[in-house]
Amino acid sequence: MAIEDDLKGKVDETSGKVKEVAGAATDDEKLETKGKAQGLAGKARGAFGDAKDKVEDAAEDLKDKAEDAIDNLKSKFDK
Repeated sequence: MAIEDDLKGKVDETSGKVKEVAGAATDDEKLETKGKAQGLAGKARGAFGDAKDKVEDAAEDLKDKAEDAIDNLKSKFDK
């Protein structure tokens, strides 16, 4: 589900930012780097969720148009 990807992405972004700030505050470069990486992964997951939403919307629109075209053809043959 795209909402799930968005939510998990936001959680990863937030957790990553916390680690990044904690690493910077304690001079722990490894923790800071892990935080940056987790934050970027979270952004990517959120973007994936957005793209997934767009694809699902486009597929639904295409399905609706196909059904309309079929109904239109059926009505022409039923006359």
